[in-house]
Amino acid sequence: MDFETVSPEDFGASLRGFGFNILVTDVPRTARFLEAVFGMTAHRLSKDFAIMSQGRSILQLHADGTYAENPLLSLLPENPPRGAGIEIRLYDCDPEMAAARAEEAGGTILQAPSDKPHGLRECYILCPDGYCWVPSRPKA
Repeated sequence: MDFETVSPEDFGASLRGFGFNILVTDVPRTARFLEAVFGMTAHRLSKDFAIMSQGRSILQLHADGTYAENPLLSLLPENPPRGAGIEIRLYDCDPEMAAARAEEAGGTILQAPSDKPHGLRECYILCPDGYCWVPSRPKA
């Protein structure tokens, strides 16, 4: 599917399985952060929306204003962190590389890369809106 030209209707109809729509205060800033830190690619990038891809996985970024008629908007805190209680896990993403890029891109490292008992090496990074991103890969 060509994310740059697909109609919203066809894109929506194609979605399967789990999906993530993340409300952010600044879509271009978050897209740049995800590209710089995790190697994602932004598609259809505007001030209101972006499709972010990494391999075959996608997620969507939405500006707060696009949810004006959605009841979720009234639950968002005015200040980060926004995503308390959820980890956005990026499997097959190098935690060392992401950690090395995170602070320069405006993120905060909550936990440096480390080996975990569940067989992964991972780190915890907060983006500027306060969502927790966890790049990980199998331990060597």
